[in-house]
Amino acid sequence: MADSTPDAVPPLAPPSSEHRAPTVIEKQEPLSPAPEETSAAVVSGSSPPGPPPTVVSVKKSEKEDPPPSAVGESELPALTTQREESVKEAEPVVTESVAPQVLEKEEPLPQPAEAAEKSEVKEKYDVSFAVDTTKSHTPQNDDDHQVQQEHKIPQNLVSFKEESNKVADLSNSERKALEELMQLVQEALDDNNLVTSTPPPAIAKQDVPAKSTEPSSKESSKTEPTIEENPVKEAEEVAKEAAKVGVSSVEVSIWGVPLLKDDRSDVILLKFLRARDFKVKDAFVMLKNTLRWRKEFGIDALLHEDLGDDLEKVVFMHGFDREGHPVCYNVFGEFQNKELYQKTFSDEEKRTKFLRWRIQFLEKSIRKLDFSPGGVCTIFQVNDLKNSPGPAKRELRVATNQALHLLQDNYPEFVAKQVFINVPWWYLAFYTMISPFLTQRTKSKFVFAGPAKSADTLFKYISPEQVPIQYGGLSVDYCDCNPEFSISDPVTEVNIKPGTKQTVEIIIYEKCVIVWELRVVGWEVRYGAEFVPNAENAYAIIIQKSTKLSPTDEPVAHNSFKVGELGKILLTVDNPTSKKKRLLYRFKIKSFSE
Repeated sequence: MADSTPDAVPPLAPPSSEHRAPTVIEKQEPLSPAPEETSAAVVSGSSPPGPPPTVVSVKKSEKEDPPPSAVGESELPALTTQREESVKEAEPVVTESVAPQVLEKEEPLPQPAEAAEKSEVKEKYDVSFAVDTTKSHTPQNDDDHQVQQEHKIPQNLVSFKEESNKVADLSNSERKALEELMQLVQEALDDNNLVTSTPPPAIAKQDVPAKSTEPSSKESSKTEPTIEENPVKEAEEVAKEAAKVGVSSVEVSIWGVPLLKDDRSDVILLKFLRARDFKVKDAFVMLKNTLRWRKEFGIDALLHEDLGDDLEKVVFMHGFDREGHPVCYNVFGEFQNKELYQKTFSDEEKRTKFLRWRIQFLEKSIRKLDFSPGGVCTIFQVNDLKNSPGPAKRELRVATNQALHLLQDNYPEFVAKQVFINVPWWYLAFYTMISPFLTQRTKSKFVFAGPAKSADTLFKYISPEQVPIQYGGLSVDYCDCNPEFSISDPVTEVNIKPGTKQTVEIIIYEKCVIVWELRVVGWEVRYGAEFVPNAENAYAIIIQKSTKLSPTDEPVAHNSFKVGELGKILLTVDNPTSKKKRLLYRFKIKSFSE
């Protein structure tokens, strides 16, 4: 949606030197016109420029006569919830903060009993695992079918939670297992057989003439002192000394971390121990096999190979999750492009190149992790299955299985979470096929979401400003389409109940330029924006005429406005559907001279 920057009416007196921050008010109300008394009550107590801004939230219950002391469960402690009848006399609360002032007003329309019942049934399912592909007005039998499909999607009873990598936080048995593994690694390093299975070549023994068993015909009657010589023993001692000197100069590293050199090595060894349930011998065997595979695969040389950029849209890193893990997106739908598919999987040589490219991408990503105890050393994986070719494509299935085995055998504990979004119907069969090859620990990291729940599932783990636009967020760091905002600008999230109108009021205390962006995932709402001056008999200025937006419209609305007098910006979103909607918005204030 194109930016619009209309001018307001001529300015009033210049602002004070305090540079007051704007006040933000959010409210929800019925789509039908609200009583005049209610409107006046909301605005009262918010007309500055008096005290610093405060945060107030007003919600009107769905019932006509709500309990006088009802408080919304989702309200923060800093918010004051009141009945609208008592808001008329409310006075601003003075605080030291100059942050934006927020008021959320929610006045839902009466909802038909049938629609309310459907909505309640849908909300009972956990968004982390449910696949919801229902439309807003499907017949009851279709809803029942979708509920059955949701239960068929694999669900994990235990959600994975990362353990600490600090030695002090380990249990006694885990600490003992780590010490035993370190001892085995040290012995292998001393014997120089950690990476290679064959021992170092022994020094050839010198030929020693055989001692004659026949008695000598001439025996000296006098004995002279002699020095005993044993060439074989001397050669063995020389070989041992040489081996010691050689071992002391050998350094074995993995993912850029030298083993047993510092505490980063403990983090690496703990990954192998956890992958093998702290069975020391099994973890040691896995470590040795990984080191040997890396040598055979040529990992060090692979890091510097130029394998092209044809697959940069298939796998890419973007942003961080709420716990600081880097997020990797795997977009299988890109392989719907027949040319790209043939170029990647048509023969064994191309599949091998794809595998090397994927390993190279992973290796480069791992090198950026923090292996210090307490650091972030895992990756959050998002797998987008929208328009994926599916398991019917033999070449893709072979390459996927090959990559799966290599990653599970040689890259232990590098995944913080595996989130599958836009899960189609065929994934159940595919997951059932690969499930026996996955450990229970690996499967506990899996989260599944259908198309209707994909954005909400991502927002559960990743902030909206970190999620790319194509997945429901507002992140545009990697394009020039909106230079006003970056991945570091926080986003406000507001849930809009069915049949309600959400109003965001941004009260302006000085002349400035305000820029904002707003979106509702999937739209199906009406959006409008206007500026209302505080002056009596002043006319409201339409910034964005209320327009119905559909899923095919631009995903994000961008607007800006030059404010020349005191007043407020009103952003309204009408949700006439029977589904709850999520509103995302953020704004910036710039000085008039910028």
